[in-house]
Formats: sequence, C-alpha cells, structure tokens
Amino acid sequence: MSRRKTRPRTPAAAAAPAVTATSPCPCGLDAAYGACCGRFHSGAGGTAPTAELLMRSRYSAFVVRDEAYLLRTWAPETRPDDVDFDPGMRWAGLEIEAATEGTAFHQRGTVTFTARFAHGGEPGALHERSRFARHEGAWVYVDGDFVDQA
Repeated sequence: MSRRKTRPRTPAAAAAPAVTATSPCPCGLDAAYGACCGRFHSGAGGTAPTAELLMRSRYSAFVVRDEAYLLRTWAPETRPDDVDFDPGMRWAGLEIEAATEGTAFHQRGTVTFTARFAHGGEPGALHERSRFARHEGAWVYVDGDFVDQA
C-alpha cells in the first residue's frame, strides 16, 4: 500500500466563512445565497444580467473566497493570474451607492459601492467606482478607482 502525502492544513484564520445555500446572501439582497449570488458562482443561474448584480456576486465571491468565479468574471485585459485572499480579512457588508448604465441594453456600466470589512479586528471600508463591460455577451469587471470618503 502506498502512502499518500497529506496536504498542509489551512489555518482556521484562513478558512472562508461558512456560507451555505440557505444562508442570507452576503451581497445584502433579501435572498438566500443559493438563490442569489450562489447561483452565479456555481454557474447554475447563468451569468449576472446587470453590472450591479455582477458587482454583488463578486463581493460575495470575495466573502466565500471563490477564486475561480472572480477570475472568470474579470476582463481578460486586466485579469490577474490569481487572487490573493488575505486570511485576516473579514468582509462585513456591501452598500451599492450608484449604478450607471450596466443593464441588458448597455455594453458598459459603472457601480459605486462601499464594502465594509474588519482586518485584524480593526474596522475599515473600501469605497470604489468599478467599471464593467460586456465580454462575449457576459458582464465582466474591468477595473476601478478608489473614491475618497468625506
């Protein structure tokens, strides 16, 4: 009998939060994760039909640390090789402040949002205006600019 090498155990601090299909969706919409962003993550719900829903599903993908989804929904020209999840980061809420264009009738759109987090126990916020575009018919994240908070 051969001995298989065991993979190193991931420290508890690096593990993604437990989110199940019946958990409230991390994106903040009034739906269960499986019926909301989870359907896009798994591919069972097709692709997000608007830039705002893509933004919400990408936020949820950061919460559950779904690297494959994040890379799949990133524009090829700006996509990194991988996503470096910070094990000390805990996402705590998403607020969509504005969305411009980004519907079924558009090729481009922007979404301005604030994502709240705790890092090492200290609260913080990421305020960004993200740009989205259609790629092969589906919405993808292109890039974004940090917005100063007053």
